[in-house]
Amino acid sequence: MTETPNLSLPLLMPSQAQKHVTVNEAFIRLDALANLVLESATLATPPAAPPDGVAYLVPAGASGQWAGQAGRIALRTGGGWDFVTPRAGWRAFLRDEGASGIFGAGAFHRGQLTRSTHGAGLSLQVTEAEIAVTGGASQVTADLIPSHVLVFGVTAVVTTALTGTLTGWQLGNPGAAGRFGSGLGLAAGSFARGLLGQPMAFYAPTPLQLDAEGGSFAGGAIRVAVHHLALTVPGL
Repeated sequence: MTETPNLSLPLLMPSQAQKHVTVNEAFIRLDALANLVLESATLATPPAAPPDGVAYLVPAGASGQWAGQAGRIALRTGGGWDFVTPRAGWRAFLRDEGASGIFGAGAFHRGQLTRSTHGAGLSLQVTEAEIAVTGGASQVTADLIPSHVLVFGVTAVVTTALTGTLTGWQLGNPGAAGRFGSGLGLAAGSFARGLLGQPMAFYAPTPLQLDAEGGSFAGGAIRVAVHHLALTVPGL
């Protein structure tokens, strides 16, 4: 055996020369994999000059030095790339998506908290979007609540001050204006923390709805996040 069975750390061989090279390689892998943070799982072209120590999950169709390494972890070390195959049950955090997850069946499953032998589990997720507010008394977004999820609440923050004749605003969904907050502020940094009294099931993709209070919207921007739980189906 030339590598450890779990983290694939290289082992010293009897009478090996340049032992420090092998030891340092093992330290570098351990440093990256023990608390695994992936910069991205969607970047298909290797970055030109990343610092040593960063890690990426190589997606399908990757090019350049990542070609043929789909599904493996690319570790930057010594100005080059070292590739490690993740094992089922490894956990990682995706920095560019702000999501954690579990490896299993050759893939990274975002948000998954539990995972059965055949891949069933609970997946805790956040759907985030930036909404450019347009004129009018009410605005319906694109579908931001996914199908077949249990929603715990919706949070939001005003990123660009809301303008118009309104004195406040409400955050809800069609048919339930203000479900996630009312009397909300207009200034940048004003926020909503719309925690539901009990989780609510949504069985079809659903938009959010912004309603002006005391007037109409003219402009501004709001960042919203839907916090929800999904069930993952076991594989064949």
